[in-house]
Amino acid sequence: MIKRDTPDFIIVFCTLAILSIGIIMVYSSSAVLSFHKFGDYYYYVKRQLLFAGIGIVAMFIVMQIDYWVWRRWAKVGLLVCFILLVLVLIIGVERNGSKSWIGFGSFSIQPAEFIKIWMIIFLASMLSARQKWMSSFLRGVLPYLGLVGLAFGLIMLQPDLGTGAVLVATSVAVLFMAGMRLTHLVFLGLVGLVGFIGLVAAAPYRIARITAFLDPWQDPLGAGYQIIQSLYAIGPGGLMGLGLGMSRQKFYYLPEPQTDFIFAILAEELGFLGGATVLCLFALLLWRGMRVAICAPDLYGSLLAGGIVAMISIQVVINIGVVTGLFPVTGITLPLLSYGGSSLTLMLTALGILLNISRYARSR
Repeated sequence: MIKRDTPDFIIVFCTLAILSIGIIMVYSSSAVLSFHKFGDYYYYVKRQLLFAGIGIVAMFIVMQIDYWVWRRWAKVGLLVCFILLVLVLIIGVERNGSKSWIGFGSFSIQPAEFIKIWMIIFLASMLSARQKWMSSFLRGVLPYLGLVGLAFGLIMLQPDLGTGAVLVATSVAVLFMAGMRLTHLVFLGLVGLVGFIGLVAAAPYRIARITAFLDPWQDPLGAGYQIIQSLYAIGPGGLMGLGLGMSRQKFYYLPEPQTDFIFAILAEELGFLGGATVLCLFALLLWRGMRVAICAPDLYGSLLAGGIVAMISIQVVINIGVVTGLFPVTGITLPLLSYGGSSLTLMLTALGILLNISRYARSR
């Protein structure tokens, strides 16, 4: 392989552009909440800047590391992730009804975010070496589905359906890219639908979210509250928005506006043009990422790049779908935009791996 002198500039530009917009929007959406909770308008944005700085450093370091290195550590890394998923159930910190964080003083990590990325590395490593078995469901697909199912089960014990759904969807995407038959994909889709219905039926609050998604105005002060307030933010934004910092919904109408529903505040303040700009940046980033996957010099690199792009795409689609009322509320952050330490730093690290693969791509 002949190493390119520079990584894909468009991916770097889109990543830094979305991240910059995200930092601005984290401050704008959280300043009021920050002051009332901590007496500091900059509490959330300072932490976001810290994690963004760590993530950018990690991205540029990982960008210099040959992506084949991760293949050597695929099994060990996945084992560590499983250990962390078990530990979080024992010593984890509970927030908003979910025991998803392991805390060390004021610092905490979210193991589910680690396994999302490491599962991609593991599957890319294993499937690239065993592609000839992918036409067989029992020998090529089922063993890996069992591993993914185990990870999903541990995440659901927290519980965190949104992260679990992203993990499963991304893993299935990698399996499909590796050569899984379309009939197997349809079968898994049907099984997944039945399983989803079972998970929803097993928890009353999930049923409430589904009914709220279908008609949020049936319970405007309960299950439908977040969706309604999100739509109330997006609607008044119009074409140009109310102006940066001028959101009304961030004044305790839309809960935790700096996380899952940050796109609603962005649309309210920057309007259709601001929202469309962010979506175009994501589209450009994902297009270039797919080109890297297609042009990667080997199957491992192709699956690794494709898995990272799939993970980002799935999160963007789900988050925007929730914010605009197209999907039920799931608790999925918007990559590079939403407030969050583990998700932001690990997403930037994953993009660093993608950028390293781009340095080996045959053409771009």
